[in-house]
Amino acid sequence: MKLKTHKEIKDAFNNATLTNETILSNNIKKGDIIKEIGLEWYGEILDNRRGNIRIANIYGIYTEIGSIYIWDIDKVCKDGKIYTLKLTKKQMKDYKRVKTFLE
Repeated sequence: MKLKTHKEIKDAFNNATLTNETILSNNIKKGDIIKEIGLEWYGEILDNRRGNIRIANIYGIYTEIGSIYIWDIDKVCKDGKIYTLKLTKKQMKDYKRVKTFLE
């Protein structure tokens, strides 16, 4: 599998159409491009799994491949459109549980 470059990722976001639509986290698939909440890192999803943790190639200060929590994703670029991520009720409950440990 050939990974996208940082420039390809940013260009995909800049050329995509921003929508008011949401996308459920379980509908994010391999190859979709993501942007993190509050920071300027972008990434490419590398798996088709579901749940709270996904594998992604992340372009931030450094380029790295690793696991990320689904609730750290803000926007998803899919098929030329940018969607806002919507968590399931279970994922929101899990996020609140993890958040209490981090505070």
